[in-house]
Amino acid sequence: MSKPIRTLVVDDEPLARKGLTVRLAQFPIIDIIGECSNGRDAVKVIQEEQPDLVFLDIQMPGWSGFDVLRQLKQSVESMPLVVFVTAYDQYAIRAFEVRALDYILKPVDEVRLAAAIDRIIEALGHELGNTQQQRLLELVAEMTGEDCEDILRQLAEGGSLVQNNYPEHIAIKDSGEITRVAINAIEWVDAAGDYMCIHAGNETHILRRTMKELEQELNPKMFQRIHRSAIVNVHQVEKLCSRQNGEYHIVLHNGKELKVSRSYKDKIKQLILGN
Repeated sequence: MSKPIRTLVVDDEPLARKGLTVRLAQFPIIDIIGECSNGRDAVKVIQEEQPDLVFLDIQMPGWSGFDVLRQLKQSVESMPLVVFVTAYDQYAIRAFEVRALDYILKPVDEVRLAAAIDRIIEALGHELGNTQQQRLLELVAEMTGEDCEDILRQLAEGGSLVQNNYPEHIAIKDSGEITRVAINAIEWVDAAGDYMCIHAGNETHILRRTMKELEQELNPKMFQRIHRSAIVNVHQVEKLCSRQNGEYHIVLHNGKELKVSRSYKDKIKQLILGN
């Protein structure tokens, strides 16, 4: 095929992105249309630019590579071809080979990368991209909010991930309009009188329900109460800090600081260490 393959590189590590783009530049057929340092930006660029191919890092702060796939499943008509980039060698090889999904390990090996490019060209030239897209969708359907390494381990063992009955979206009604907010896009929730503020990205939504009712609908492996009037998405937590007066607070990836009650300190610490 002679048509350039429009390619996006997604990795939170600047040196990793640079190394991969330098190696990809050796392939004239690869047209790098951009780079993204996080999953949220990657979803936006993929929606707008519709690349043919995405090199997607699995483990990133905030939205992981798996979270990116889940968002794309809900927001794009056709999935791009995806080559996973991972530092995991214990589980990733088995997990992806079983599902015939392509991957490269960090640090990127030039011979392995060339083999991946050859397979991509063949898939696009023989219209096999739909097969890979279907396998990606099947992977997305199996995923939960668990840690990346747990997902890879379970996939490598040949099992399907058990789906919990937790919704992927929450419907918020306000002024006669209903907004669907993706659960994994929620960063934190705080109570304000008889309603709650749902913080997701740059938007804040008002939900007229009780904290207890909402908490029952959220996956406890992903969301944790940090005091009586706040719930946090543990995937959005960058660090847990203690002050000299004995109080604790967490810092989210967006820089937001939230106070943690002492009664919830051990639980949030456990979830952060586990993620």
